[in-house]
Amino acid sequence: MVKVVGLVLHPRRDCGSAVDTIVSWAAARGVTVLGLPEEITRIDCSAVPVGPQEMVERAGLLVSLGGDGTMLRTMRLVEGHKTPVLGVNVGRLGFLAEVDLPDLKESLSAIDEHRYTIEPRTAVRTTLPDGRQVTAFNDIALVRVPGHGLAAVGIRVEGKRFVNYAADAVLVATPTGSTAYSFSAGGPIVSPNVQGLIVSAAAAHSSFNRSLVLDTSEHLCLEVLPTSGRLAIEVDGIIEGYAEPGAALEIESLTDAAQVIRFGRTTFYERARRKLRVEGSAQAGDHDASAAVVVDSFEHQRYEILLGGEVAGMLHYRRHDDRVELLHTEVDQAFSGRGLAGRLASAALADARSRKTPVVAECPFVAGYLERHPEFTDLSS
Repeated sequence: MVKVVGLVLHPRRDCGSAVDTIVSWAAARGVTVLGLPEEITRIDCSAVPVGPQEMVERAGLLVSLGGDGTMLRTMRLVEGHKTPVLGVNVGRLGFLAEVDLPDLKESLSAIDEHRYTIEPRTAVRTTLPDGRQVTAFNDIALVRVPGHGLAAVGIRVEGKRFVNYAADAVLVATPTGSTAYSFSAGGPIVSPNVQGLIVSAAAAHSSFNRSLVLDTSEHLCLEVLPTSGRLAIEVDGIIEGYAEPGAALEIESLTDAAQVIRFGRTTFYERARRKLRVEGSAQAGDHDASAAVVVDSFEHQRYEILLGGEVAGMLHYRRHDDRVELLHTEVDQAFSGRGLAGRLASAALADARSRKTPVVAECPFVAGYLERHPEFTDLSS
């Protein structure tokens, strides 16, 4: 049984309801909840503030509340430990987080009862020119700096030069990162069950522009060629340093660097199909509209309705001290005819009532919904 749970929160999204669910679940079982001080002080909760090292050492489970970026940060935090990570979507569908807020309590109990599987994730590590070691679960990329020349990078495998790329960027991605920067650069979608690395060139200016797929046991080195401009070194999308011509980055693979919890509710391919909007997929027809979930994506000032984890529609709003304006409702054409707009309107009005906030219905659909549902007319201002 889990005795200590650690929390990692999205820096901007409202994680309050998810934290309340976890704290309530933990209190009923005598479980201690830990959190990073700078994150949990934003929320009125009983989680114990501790530093990142103490949290990783004490926690039997880390819960990531946010999206894929928060999951990547959590996995970097727990890198090399066997502590499993549970990803909870707070906002849009991600590749890494499988659990939505309504299923959170049930998922925690399933973990406590060992009703889950573990999906190991590969990471890549390198040493920067300044001597610091960095780890990425998506990718390490050498990216041209505006005003400087192209990224001219030699790819050396097992000590032998294989190819030179001239491109806007050259990146080494894990299977986790195959659906991120690597995908946008034309790389393949790779199952997280594969232990391998993908080397790709973004906007290649060289005659050879194909991606390479290497085994994690093979030694890889990226050499910044004399013809290259100064390059930024991005680690999971964050610039961590710069490489000058003549520099070399030795890439080390770390298999089983993090343990992601899976319940089998969706597969990697279902998430990839929906997230990447794979043409010809059956994404709109695979899910019962009654299972749709409405979330408040407050940083975008809109309610979003998620069907099968994908954003199927949204209702934009603008909050004021004394009222909320409901501005515009839209539903993706692929999901039309399922009553999702009405679900959005109902959820937005119910939320306004819970906040004791009058509503101004600028949206014609919401105005019509109010006329058809007199139980909400007391909210109109």
